[in-house]
Amino acid sequence: MTGPNAPEPLRIGNASGFYGDRFDALREMLTDGPVDVLTGDYLAELTMLILGRDRAKDPSRGYAATFLRQLEDTLGLAVERGVRIVANAGGLNPAGLARAIRDLADRLGIGCRVAHVEGDDLLGARDWGRGVVSANAYLGGGGIAACLRGGADVVVTGRVTDAALVTGPAAAHFGWAADDWDALAGAVIAGHVLECGTQATGGNYAFFTEIDDLRHPGFPLAEIHPDGSSVITKHPGTGGAVTVGTVTAQLLYETAGARYAGPDVTARLDSVRLTQDGPDRVRIHGVRGEAPPPTLKTGLTRLGGHRNEVVFVLTGLDVDAKAALVRDQMEAALAKRRPAEVRWTLARTDRPDADVQEEASALLRLVVRDRDPETVGRAVSGAAVELALASLPGFHVTAPPGKGAPYGVFEAAYVPHDAVPHIAVLPDGTRTAIPPAPQTRHLTPADEPPLPPPLSGPTRRAPLGAVAGARSGDKGGSANVGVWVRSDDAWRWLVHTLTPDRLRELLPETAELPITRHQLPQLRALNFTVDGLLGEGVAAQARFDPQAKAVGEWLRSRHLDIPEVLL
Repeated sequence: MTGPNAPEPLRIGNASGFYGDRFDALREMLTDGPVDVLTGDYLAELTMLILGRDRAKDPSRGYAATFLRQLEDTLGLAVERGVRIVANAGGLNPAGLARAIRDLADRLGIGCRVAHVEGDDLLGARDWGRGVVSANAYLGGGGIAACLRGGADVVVTGRVTDAALVTGPAAAHFGWAADDWDALAGAVIAGHVLECGTQATGGNYAFFTEIDDLRHPGFPLAEIHPDGSSVITKHPGTGGAVTVGTVTAQLLYETAGARYAGPDVTARLDSVRLTQDGPDRVRIHGVRGEAPPPTLKTGLTRLGGHRNEVVFVLTGLDVDAKAALVRDQMEAALAKRRPAEVRWTLARTDRPDADVQEEASALLRLVVRDRDPETVGRAVSGAAVELALASLPGFHVTAPPGKGAPYGVFEAAYVPHDAVPHIAVLPDGTRTAIPPAPQTRHLTPADEPPLPPPLSGPTRRAPLGAVAGARSGDKGGSANVGVWVRSDDAWRWLVHTLTPDRLRELLPETAELPITRHQLPQLRALNFTVDGLLGEGVAAQARFDPQAKAVGEWLRSRHLDIPEVLL
């Protein structure tokens, strides 16, 4: 409900989009304007591997220590202002982080009620196979809601969905039932917009030159209404911008088809409507929800082996011949150890008649992988350095020889809802079991909407980015590339032009890979999933851009025939 007699919305802000985000954001969000609940997302797929290795060394660790340091400066301020804090910084040890926060509050003389959510850690629940260091189910917002209803000032969780940081507080505040699908879905969409922090306020935005001040973008907040609709905004006077474009970009980030499934609800992305509601205010409305799928995604991280990398700099003339010489010389050395995987890539970053030496140079990258660290360690980098006086003219590498480093692999498994304990541990120590969703629905692809009539007329060769924005990211070994346009005519052209086959032509790295295209007409957007582009996931560092962060910008830079009326 909106209007003059509507109840006040719940203001939920974000102060962290990843482990390592802006340290001062928590204080900024508390002091730059009003907020009711402040959330922080610390758990990417790579982070779970890092925390798993930390816990293996010291069982008392396994949580995001940065969050605890942030609270040293802000906990008193949050309690004083009545702002509740909800963060997934508990990682693999939410109980340990909750104890540490209580100890901190005692040392600072702050009366603070701390609760946590657990049950997601399934590492000991079954044999997950060789090398697995973490196995965590993605929980929903029910445990968070129970903790807040139990009077918590601070709630820390382990692996919950990013959107659960918003659905939990909203459900607790408005009293939503577990099957209020549309309201929950609206909160999921708001949560997805908030989860990556300043990506919603202009960070990493394709049309960044249109934003006046990006030096220090403010973090986003959502004004959630009782029906689940919301307004995305930011504190007045902070940098960046909130526009239909910045919100669209974030909605496409690391999503796929029209059905966006989670443990609380499946939100229909094809129902989302965005309206500019004033300066730095975007209204999200019309969101429909469905029962969630009967299984919970479980993220597995394991040590995949060891890798090493050497980058040879090839300067000036005869770059291809120089690359061939180095490869021949190194292949002889590698034959003695025979790493399980050897990958060469040549990046032609050079240009002729360059005024700057770096612009006259290409980069030849060698990546080796093996389970044995000795096979990919000094035996590889040392062999490269030994070529210094015996190889191509101008020989040098970008880094000194090093040891092989461990790399990780992310996998997704799916387990039944009722096989995963979901426990809210309230401030008084009471343990409350959270039941699974009252109804489930198997996830199936949504029907493809009808195509609008194509746009005809004379064309001109130009980069796709002249008319389209893009945002890309990673999901395990797959890459997601969302592309959107800003007019109905541009949509008519895009939806007929940018097919999976055309994407393969524009991005040759994807030529042999499965590509799925999803249409989202309400957003004038296409969302592509490219399976296998990232190998075994970000922690495996399988390619130059291991998280596919810039694939969208690569796509925007490619030229094709675009109707002149759009240019």
